[in-house]
Amino acid sequence: MKKYYSIYTEIKRKILNGNYRAGEKLPSKRVMADMLGYSTITVERAYAMLEDEGYIKSRERSGYFVEQIDLSAGALPTVTRAPIQHIKENHALPKERDLEYSLWFKTIRKVISERGEELFVKAPSKGCPILRNAISDYLYRYRGMSAEPRRIIIGSGSEQLYEIAVKLLGREKIYGIEDPSYSQIKAVYLGMGASICPLKFGNDGIESGALFSSQFDVLHVTPFHSYPSGITTPVSKRYEYLKWAQERKSYIIEDDFDSEFFIPGHPIESLYSLDQGKSVIYINTFSKSLSPSMRMGYMILPEALLPIYKKRLESFSCSVPVLDQYVLAEFISNGSFERHLNRVRRKMKR
Repeated sequence: MKKYYSIYTEIKRKILNGNYRAGEKLPSKRVMADMLGYSTITVERAYAMLEDEGYIKSRERSGYFVEQIDLSAGALPTVTRAPIQHIKENHALPKERDLEYSLWFKTIRKVISERGEELFVKAPSKGCPILRNAISDYLYRYRGMSAEPRRIIIGSGSEQLYEIAVKLLGREKIYGIEDPSYSQIKAVYLGMGASICPLKFGNDGIESGALFSSQFDVLHVTPFHSYPSGITTPVSKRYEYLKWAQERKSYIIEDDFDSEFFIPGHPIESLYSLDQGKSVIYINTFSKSLSPSMRMGYMILPEALLPIYKKRLESFSCSVPVLDQYVLAEFISNGSFERHLNRVRRKMKR
């Protein structure tokens, strides 16, 4: 416990117990410091806390006096330490997804050593340029996706990115979601005050009848390994989704979670690629590809939504720490991320 706080606590106890009576003058700061063997600055901090809380009052050139406190309303306050609860947690990760943590920590040390003061500069609302550039290069190299860094938004996981999508498109919109789907999708939309329209899910994706006859404004889909069905929609169904967006002049939120682990080869073409980024908001995270503890993800906005983002959201800070962004950028740029993906996919094939 800090010295000034122990003085504050002891004097407060004596005031509440009546050892120091209302109107009584306390020893001067110098006298109290000599009595306790502390510095006058330490005593001054304790007196300042007591005065701020109304236990004592300073009078110019006279000293500190105990204030009148009516204790009839209740018992003296007591504070007890809560018992420490020992919880056994299971931190085990699936073996085929294990990250080489020594390499990750090596990257952290390298970034801290080389970047220094850059890590203390506030990130722009879209995220650090170095990470947005790295993601743009990676998507072109590994996924064949063209995404300018200025259209990439960094966020702390898929749920926050869903929230950004709602803020961009509007809470008054009705969001069509797969039925069944990942429970957090529904929870986020409802939590943001938006309405949802469940769309029946068939053997290859959302059933055509439900897609074109239901009344909703924005379509949210997970074309790769949709949860809980595990179905990956074929290209014909993907074009059907894009046809819906074209006819309605609306947007599709493509949640491409886990697509890096498409076993036969490179991940199949995304809705975003098929549409060339005109009406698809693309969302992906690093929670599955690296570790659930790494709450980092990104979204790619269509060109038409950039002015709306600037107007509504550019004043908000990026929620991902700058250090984490720089480390991930280095991990991607030096090829470690792609080597990790290839290593994991080889293990999964076996």
